[in-house]
Amino acid sequence: MDNAIEDIYRAAQVIARADFLVISVGAGMGVDSGLPDFRGNQGFWKAYPPIADLGISFTDMANPFWFEKRPTLAWAFYGHRLNLYRKTIPHKGFGVLKKWAESKPNGYFVFTSNVDGQFQKAGFDSLRIEEVHGSIHHFQCTIPCTTDIWEAPDENIEIDMDMFQAKGKLPTCPHCGALARPNILMFSDWNWLYGRSEQQAERMKNQVLTNRNTDLEIAIIEIGAGKAVPTVRMKSQRLAKERSTTLIRINPRDCDVPADNICVKAGALEGILAIDKVLREMS
Repeated sequence: MDNAIEDIYRAAQVIARADFLVISVGAGMGVDSGLPDFRGNQGFWKAYPPIADLGISFTDMANPFWFEKRPTLAWAFYGHRLNLYRKTIPHKGFGVLKKWAESKPNGYFVFTSNVDGQFQKAGFDSLRIEEVHGSIHHFQCTIPCTTDIWEAPDENIEIDMDMFQAKGKLPTCPHCGALARPNILMFSDWNWLYGRSEQQAERMKNQVLTNRNTDLEIAIIEIGAGKAVPTVRMKSQRLAKERSTTLIRINPRDCDVPADNICVKAGALEGILAIDKVLREMS
């Protein structure tokens, strides 16, 4: 049997016998929905040509500094992303994952570094999701004057794409009137309010780690997580080691895994559908 096909069959067998799924996800999951993954400066600049003209990298742009220095630029970038994520339809791989997850007797938990809210949009239980870097669908004060985190208003942010500036009244804090920002962890970010993500992390800990002495069989499925910001990869590998279980990594490029784990070298949707085909043949 071809090694790639064998990896898909092994992954399907691990998922089939699991009582509980941990689904850990990076930016590669959204590519099949048409979302940019900002892989390297060229990928980022392709998504945002006006920022390419300014010569600003993704690392430089994803910095709270801009909300103070050039708020209309900051909100052009984050407002455009908010508008985009609201319009995006999650690809059918989300539905397949949801089917697997909801078939398990002890359920599932999603761990993601993505801020796009696509799992909630695909119908996953919001109480079974940890957004480790926050969510663009929630705002906070830039100062911050309070620890409050609130849901983003329904209105889209109006943007002049030629000038790449947010237009009209920018979002403000309902408590003090200062400029608001997305509740997202940025680079060099000392003011990010992590209370919401911390509550999510506590729920994940309670559901995944506190059962470590039981016979609960857990499968960890990691999808689209790169090495540039390795938060998801490190989490997956640490959980696999702590729970003495198998990690299934679906990734088209960074497909190395620790010994005795599985890597399916494919994009998110391709890998999910290939495993699902085998699962359906097994049932």
